[in-house]
Amino acid sequence: MSDIIQRLTEILNSRREADPDSSYVAQLHKKGLDHILKKVGEESAEVLIAAKASERDDALHQVQGKGLDAVVYETADLWFHTMVMLSHLGLEPADVLNELDRRFGLSGIDEKASRG
Repeated sequence: MSDIIQRLTEILNSRREADPDSSYVAQLHKKGLDHILKKVGEESAEVLIAAKASERDDALHQVQGKGLDAVVYETADLWFHTMVMLSHLGLEPADVLNELDRRFGLSGIDEKASRG
């Protein structure tokens, strides 16, 4: 699983300085952080909508290709655009994974309280 994250990180970082005419990621970087954050927000909303829609159990819903596949698809978009944001800020997924590792084994209640 982490192999794809590492490969994608390398590609995203290489596209920061690429020609925007040749790369969607380069276009995002050129448009700046506000545009990237807008995409992250849009993708977040789409994940929420897909997840909520997946609760419905009607035939039309399933025929139209919705359900859990849509949740996975939209979550992939969210993760991708979040990784673009991290790259734009000079961060990497490893920074997030290290923070998750730091929190591992901590009570969620205690961790939240430690934030002040």
